[in-house]
Amino acid sequence: MSNPVIQCHNLGKTYRDGDLCVNVFDNINLIVAPAETVAIIGASGAGKSTLLQLMGGLDNPSSGFVTIKNQKIASISERERCELRNRHLGFIYQFHHLLPEFNALENVCMPLMIAGMPKKIIKIKAEIILEKVGLANRMTHRIGELSGGERQRIAIARALINQPACVLADEPTGNLDHNTADIIFELMLQLNREHQTSFVIVTHNEALARRCDRVLVLGNGVLTPKFI
Repeated sequence: MSNPVIQCHNLGKTYRDGDLCVNVFDNINLIVAPAETVAIIGASGAGKSTLLQLMGGLDNPSSGFVTIKNQKIASISERERCELRNRHLGFIYQFHHLLPEFNALENVCMPLMIAGMPKKIIKIKAEIILEKVGLANRMTHRIGELSGGERQRIAIARALINQPACVLADEPTGNLDHNTADIIFELMLQLNREHQTSFVIVTHNEALARRCDRVLVLGNGVLTPKFI
């Protein structure tokens, strides 16, 4: 495979608290290809969110390493790691982590503001991506004035505004009703097709997971393919 977006090489994670040692997983190997959608399922506590954090460089593995666009993230400074994330990755969470004091447009602008892009260009890009997720008429609304589905659309727009190589989504539909979850998931797959952005999606919803290119199961410290 040429130019994988993310690679996990013999990845392991162990938590220690005094004499207590909890091994989450060992020797996880995973390659995410450009434009690929990968779903990761498994029981609560299996380590799915932990794996996603390691893939995004938000936590450090106990063993092995992660590369993003062939850059080994353990070998660079924290500043360089932040720049790498902001340039190549987007993040979507179950609880969207939007800033309530700002409106929809301002929330979506944040990643490009951090990157130092000119304000006029940022505004244009944010308006375009909000139109794509169906929120052209909600740009000036504050977060508290929006529904759960609308907030998650804003989170998706924010994750995609910097045209990342990959979006890491942790239970992005977990707090939504069935119909809204289905709409949000379809929107993510549509944007994947349009932008050729890879998605790695942690979810409990196997029906939604089956709509991805690959489904992987994390359990008993092992990541295995689920054939569907």
